[in-house]
Amino acid sequence: MKKQFVKTENYERFRTGITAVENRGAAEASLMLVTAEAGFGKSTTVDHWAIQSGAAYVRAKEGWTPAWFKSELAENLKLDTRGRPKDMFARIAGYIGSNQIPIVIDEVEHCLENNAAVLEAVRDLSDLTEVLVILVGMDQVQARIARHRQISSRIARVVEFQPASINDVLITCKQLAEVDIADDLVTEIHRASGGRMRDIMNAIATIENTAKRNGATNVTLADMAGQSLTHDWQSRRPRIVKAGGR
Repeated sequence: MKKQFVKTENYERFRTGITAVENRGAAEASLMLVTAEAGFGKSTTVDHWAIQSGAAYVRAKEGWTPAWFKSELAENLKLDTRGRPKDMFARIAGYIGSNQIPIVIDEVEHCLENNAAVLEAVRDLSDLTEVLVILVGMDQVQARIARHRQISSRIARVVEFQPASINDVLITCKQLAEVDIADDLVTEIHRASGGRMRDIMNAIATIENTAKRNGATNVTLADMAGQSLTHDWQSRRPRIVKAGGR
């Protein structure tokens, strides 16, 4: 499978959200929330954007504290982590403020412990520097953040990732697969995956392996009959391809 980033419809939603926050009216409303169910590609999309834009990217962990957050952010920025917490905060704020470096915090659910103490630290930082802060989490996190008015009022845009469209699957197959995948098989990938990019990628890998075994350069739905493209985690059973695609 080729290694490149595919600009799906969710990526375009994400970019539209970025533009909206950048053009906001209230300077302090510099937060953006990205939500989705697992497997829809939110972390991959945001990570790609962070690399391209030079943003600081940190992944929250269970048990995170404000001090731990600041230490990891300082390390990401290659700043000195020694000294008192307020000194480290001043170094971080000075650096990202003067350079206008965006911040990405993935798995933001872990920032809501202890009355959202970590997000309060994030709010302090964004209020002072007015840099763009992107919070990334599961679909239920928006309701949990809404309980903290001081934080939720600063979220200028919420971007909810949707299941991949059939066009998303088509361009993903064309751009990543090292074999030609027929349209009827693209349709089956879309159906079987439920639009989850994680399952779509696994399906492409499975198809490529089949093509390699058979010495084929193109694969149709009939070629994959009786095989599993994806796995149904709820029933814990593979989804078997039928010749008719049903």
